[in-house]
Amino acid sequence: MEDNFCDNRRMRPSGGRSEGKGLASMHSLRRGDRGPAVAELRDTLVGLGYLTVPNGDGGTESPWTEPDPLYDLRMDQAVRAFQQHRGLLVDGVVDPATYRSIREASYRLGARTLIYQLSAPLYGDDVATLQTRLQDLGFYNGRVDGFFGPQTHDGLSSFQREIGLSPDGICGPATLRSLELLGARVTGGSPHAISEEELVRRSGPQLTGKRIVIDPGLGGDQIGAVVAATDGSVTEESILWDLASRLEGRMAATGMETYLSRSRSSNPTDAERAEIANTIGADLLISLRSSTHNSPEARGVASFHFGNSHGSASLIGQVLTGYVQREIVARTPLQDCRSHGRTWDLLRMTNMPTIQIDVGYLSNESDAEVLTDPRSRDVIAEAILVAVKRLYLLGQDDQPTGTFTFAELLAYELAAAPQS
Repeated sequence: MEDNFCDNRRMRPSGGRSEGKGLASMHSLRRGDRGPAVAELRDTLVGLGYLTVPNGDGGTESPWTEPDPLYDLRMDQAVRAFQQHRGLLVDGVVDPATYRSIREASYRLGARTLIYQLSAPLYGDDVATLQTRLQDLGFYNGRVDGFFGPQTHDGLSSFQREIGLSPDGICGPATLRSLELLGARVTGGSPHAISEEELVRRSGPQLTGKRIVIDPGLGGDQIGAVVAATDGSVTEESILWDLASRLEGRMAATGMETYLSRSRSSNPTDAERAEIANTIGADLLISLRSSTHNSPEARGVASFHFGNSHGSASLIGQVLTGYVQREIVARTPLQDCRSHGRTWDLLRMTNMPTIQIDVGYLSNESDAEVLTDPRSRDVIAEAILVAVKRLYLLGQDDQPTGTFTFAELLAYELAAAPQS
């Protein structure tokens, strides 16, 4: 039961019924809703293979004809299956993030012209397919993330130049025919994962000079949950801000260049937080979040890295989340909810390895007791710093999990520093 809580993080506020709205304009859609948006969702899920529509003879070919279709249990299960497959929050609610992913999944390579454009960036499974084919042919070594950005444009232009087409970076009929005719020269392995690992290896084991963006959740007028503490009530935002400040102080003490993604008075979107980290040119982004659930039994710490249904994942993010889970669980009473690949904007839109740590459930008495204790936040901050150090050590001079202290880490950094 608790494993399910671990995999389905964060409650969303309930919304009203969606009557007479299309999917693109709605706020959210859930079980029990009716109307044109439900019909659109149903037809899309059928087209993607997540839902079949039985007819009176037991077949699955006849279209539904209800004038006012219901978002029923079968649709809820289909949405959950889609969310699970795409690395989204599995709750059966079609919010803007799920709708965007459903729309992206409906695109097939060749159905539209693909081009790099700043004003209206293209996302979709057709882009991911193009990236995979370019990668197999040796023209693209980035992340297969379904985003037609400058790196995809450059890879496509290089391919076009190689085969004698105009290198305009536009994937139209002629380019598609060439891609189909050539096929893949080599498959297997992820150039993006290899390049991530090589960057970490070349940067060396010392923390000095590493650029880290620390991203505390919420901010501005979004304070999150309010929970009781020994000296009064405390907000979710203040817990995350304090944890980020403690982590920042420890990282700065080791010589790392640290940046916070926001001020106390602002609450940037995940896309804006990602852009901040990209602009800084960070080596890592570490996002700090907490969770709530309508069941007080939900508890534990979970960590997330980029990973999608196309088989693309951040290798460094995956390794780091593993270290984070081990260190926090070894040092605190928080339950291990493991690490998971997800396609959330913050993980997907950053150029550097990015992880999100959900440090516990404030709706659970035991987790809340840990998170509202300043001493426990010190322990969690130290655990995260040690996890980052283990990442850059690449398995060398490793100490048992939970035993590497902040004092030892500082001594290690000092000993390894070049002598003037």
